[in-house]
Amino acid sequence: MASPAVSIRCPACGTAITVTPAPSPPTQWVPCPHCAVPVPVVAPRDLPPLYSWEVLPGLYPALPIPRPRRWRARPIVAVALALVAVLAAASAGVLIYEGVRATVASTYVVSGEIVRELPGGSTTPAVGARVLLTDEGPARAPAITGGGGTFAFSGVPSGGFTLNITLGGYSPVEVLSFVSPVYDAGSQGLVVGLAPGGAANGTNVTLSPFPDLETFVAYVGGEAALLFVISIVCAAAGLLTLREDRPAVGVVGGAAGVAAPVTLLLLSLGTIFPLATAATAIAGGLGAFVLTLRASEIGLVDGAVAAV
Repeated sequence: MASPAVSIRCPACGTAITVTPAPSPPTQWVPCPHCAVPVPVVAPRDLPPLYSWEVLPGLYPALPIPRPRRWRARPIVAVALALVAVLAAASAGVLIYEGVRATVASTYVVSGEIVRELPGGSTTPAVGARVLLTDEGPARAPAITGGGGTFAFSGVPSGGFTLNITLGGYSPVEVLSFVSPVYDAGSQGLVVGLAPGGAANGTNVTLSPFPDLETFVAYVGGEAALLFVISIVCAAAGLLTLREDRPAVGVVGGAAGVAAPVTLLLLSLGTIFPLATAATAIAGGLGAFVLTLRASEIGLVDGAVAAV
């Protein structure tokens, strides 16, 4: 006959546990699913002992030797999440400042050199190449390269610009770049090579993922908003962790911290803002630590419950 279910309560945290004890041995230790403290479960006796002294010695096996924890997870997790929140908020502030600075009206000089390939594989300055610059300002006249194959445009406003280079007997080349007080993808010292061919064999060279200033500012503002959300989530997770030991909250906060550097890279802003990149990288490492720690704790508790 199977033993009936026994309802007990964990003496450490008070969690109610329902267990069906094994017929032998008469006593077993069951880990609490909430705090993992071992709880003794004794199968009901028929007839039960009349007096407490009737519980024979050895009925309860000796508890495992207590081992003091070298460190406690809750305060470490709370501190890590607080650091992630601070780093994410600081990175968002840096991005907002840089985004505002990028909108300051400025003009630049775009210059470079056009070379053409020779049959032997060497290059020589392309004389007479036509270079047309298209930017976010009014249309401008094209430049014709001189004896050194050089060209220059002045008064180019902030934002994206396109260089269209053509030369008789060579394939045209289109260069997409970007310049601003914050980010310069390539405006001076450009070297563009022309290969023999026709108009149908034109090539495109993209130096920047941002076609104009509005797109760049939108990406920076969107990333700043995402980092603020991550900061709020991690701060809330840290406060909840201090109040109550819930590993699932730490998993959410850790995942948010890991997302901080990922979103920065996905929006192609990682190489543009090294300070924010370094801060979000540290936040991502702390988030991964919290995520791994709390997820492993959940796995251990689930495994103990399954074993019961």
